[in-house]
Amino acid sequence: MAITAALVKKLRDSTGAGMMDAKKALTETNGDMEAAVDWLRTKGLSKAAKKSGRTAAEGLVSVAVDGGNAVAVEVNSETDFVAKNAEFQAMVASFAQAALTADDLDALKAAAVDGKSVEATLTDKIATIGENMTLRRMAKVSGDAVVSYVHNAAADGMGKIGVLVALKGTDSGIGKQIAMHIAAANPASLSEADLDPAVVEKERQVQIDIARESGKPEQVIEKMIVGRMKKFLSEVTLLGQAFVVNPDLTVAEAAKEAGVEVTGFVRMEVGEGIEKVEEDFAAEVAKTMNA
Repeated sequence: MAITAALVKKLRDSTGAGMMDAKKALTETNGDMEAAVDWLRTKGLSKAAKKSGRTAAEGLVSVAVDGGNAVAVEVNSETDFVAKNAEFQAMVASFAQAALTADDLDALKAAAVDGKSVEATLTDKIATIGENMTLRRMAKVSGDAVVSYVHNAAADGMGKIGVLVALKGTDSGIGKQIAMHIAAANPASLSEADLDPAVVEKERQVQIDIARESGKPEQVIEKMIVGRMKKFLSEVTLLGQAFVVNPDLTVAEAAKEAGVEVTGFVRMEVGEGIEKVEEDFAAEVAKTMNA
């Protein structure tokens, strides 16, 4: 079978191997792509494959805004060293821009960045930078006005926590304040209507068990539960939370006073939900030097 340049490129994109290694693998396997991947792996030449088993829990969240639309994208790396790398940061920023016109994560992976798909670009960076990386998630909001905020920014528009806020009405500056509130308070949902019913029910059962431990009559317990659940909902829903700028008002009340309505938000924090294997600093440096 003829080993074409297109076939070599496809193998390089999927494995991160060098051009000559990819060509040799295809020659040795008579152009069988799957067998060529295995050949590279057995020879230790598939750079991306060697990195793919490592936990990537560091990285950056990048935000981008275009008119009434905004997007947040999380790209993970193994170490914070890479997150501070200018090459990595440029890649993450390009992914966020591409995400503005992508409907979901699969569409983003297929989107083109500088003539190459996002997925292929990521594979190349895994090979050249030498760490496992993952394009983990993206989220979008839209509204009459949208605001973005990055907490602890590592570069323009990217950092460890990215927040998007969608507003109905004309933003007079409160959007940024609400975005900063969200970064700090980490609400579970916009309102009670958006909160996972399972979360509400679990909390209700916990409060019932606590109240019954008091030995009070059932009718008293029922009133206790109503009050405690009201307090719980005010603490976990954005619109019900006390506004950090003015705790005498809820976020909903503060927005109303400013002539807007909060219709949606996204809070994305690097690595949340990823089980990370803790290493001491010396080990992290050694791993980076030996990658």
